[in-house]
Amino acid sequence: MAQKSFVKGAAILGVAGILVKVMGALLILPLAYMIGATGMADYTPAYNIYTFFIVIATSGIPVTISRMVSERVTIQDYEEAHRVFRISSYLMIGIGVVSFAIMFFGAQAIADMSAVPESALAMRAVAPALLFVPVMASYRGYFQGQQNMKPTAFSQVVEQIFRVGFGLTLAYTLFHAAEGSGFLGSFSAEEKGAGGAAFGTTMGAFGGFLVMLLIYTASRKAINARRRRSIQGEYVSSGEILKKVLIIAVPITIGACVMPIINYLDAPLVITRLTGTGWSHAVAKNMYGQIGGYCTPLINFPQTLTMALSVSLVPLISSTFKSKDVEGLRYNTSLSMRVAMIIGMPCAVGMCVLAEPILLLLYSNHASEAINVAPTFAILAISVIFLSIVQTVSGVLQGIGKQLIPVRNLCIGVVIKVSVTWICVGIHVLNLKGAAIGTLATYAVVAVLDVIATKKYTGAKFDVMLTYIRPGIATAVMGAVAWFVYYVAFGGGQGNKIGCLAAVLAAGIVYVIMLFVTRSIGRKDLENFPRARRLIVLMDRLGIK
Repeated sequence: MAQKSFVKGAAILGVAGILVKVMGALLILPLAYMIGATGMADYTPAYNIYTFFIVIATSGIPVTISRMVSERVTIQDYEEAHRVFRISSYLMIGIGVVSFAIMFFGAQAIADMSAVPESALAMRAVAPALLFVPVMASYRGYFQGQQNMKPTAFSQVVEQIFRVGFGLTLAYTLFHAAEGSGFLGSFSAEEKGAGGAAFGTTMGAFGGFLVMLLIYTASRKAINARRRRSIQGEYVSSGEILKKVLIIAVPITIGACVMPIINYLDAPLVITRLTGTGWSHAVAKNMYGQIGGYCTPLINFPQTLTMALSVSLVPLISSTFKSKDVEGLRYNTSLSMRVAMIIGMPCAVGMCVLAEPILLLLYSNHASEAINVAPTFAILAISVIFLSIVQTVSGVLQGIGKQLIPVRNLCIGVVIKVSVTWICVGIHVLNLKGAAIGTLATYAVVAVLDVIATKKYTGAKFDVMLTYIRPGIATAVMGAVAWFVYYVAFGGGQGNKIGCLAAVLAAGIVYVIMLFVTRSIGRKDLENFPRARRLIVLMDRLGIK
């Protein structure tokens, strides 16, 4: 039953995550059309530094709330579970206020350090979101700790609807606004467009927070009823709860901050190295904007599913670990790795094989830039496999109280990222591709280190055939079909949208079929998935076990 709950929770968050990313694409894709690579270069540093503050606020403490609530719910101590949530939420409010003040009032200094001073307006526009997101995240952590993923999923969707609606409207309006006096009079069209899109994120955060507040208010009667029938466990003072929250959360937060810091440092690092090897600053800035504007949104799609997997894992792993359910711990750890590979492998190979066609399909109005960045995108796509592993096993390690290990491994990754990027971007023929190579090398090393640690501390054994080889075979066949359909059946060529769509559709169908042919997924696995009864009946009729 536990694994079914885990898979169901991951499925709920995964579906919501896909909707969120699709809607996010509805912001980023038109935004790239509107403001171009230069405007995206103004937007990307602002969003990266915002992400950094969001990681500080939402990575460690909500996961900790989820874990500590889960531990108390397991022993039916609902009153203490609620106290953990209430005390932690005060901490989140403080973090939000401080983060907002730093980003809003220090925007210009931060933008100057990023080598894109024009991003200051966007930074100020997105800063108010930091007042809402941390508190919203504390509510999400409370419900997730009870393995109720629906409030999180619903609020994520509403948040994104607000973000896209307001972001696109404001970006278009401000980008095309006539030049004149006043507050925005001294800013370029690209800066104003980026600022409008950034303020859409603020409105999204407000919408998501409002939804969580309404859901919690509507649930108060049921929450209070559970608190009244709570089985009193060991009483812990508020100070001790806060201390434990920080002990667990700080390492997770530090680890989660590593990659946003790297992404933030990417701008000055890449731009400086490009200008040092003969590119002008304007061209170097435009090239960097191609990664943030064209590649990153697509690479983020598969991360949605693996992140949902990780979020669902933490309370479950924590619960099985707390109750000393060794078999359940090992089973769910192994299952999570299999799911991560089934998700990550096809996404990586599909985007790699069809890198240029996909970019031309989505960015046909900027065809030359799409073609130029396609090799970089192909390299980044492969890193999705390793990133899927990192996100998944990090959730396992956090659930068993080994949150320092992912931090250590990511710090090793920082050294690799900076070193490889510095060297490779400095090679003129590699230029922008060097940044992608650095990212790929980083996640590959971190993934290997995390898997070694997970095996050591959980005793889980990842069946090589079932976890890697069978999904790998299914993925290889899928990739071959995608290449054949686009380049042979439809003749390839630039801007062949029908061929690209046909290749993606054929690849998806073939991959699902191959998962069953290779027995990467069996009947037993489907029993743990929600709403899979009809598929199980069909498998029984076909004699598939």
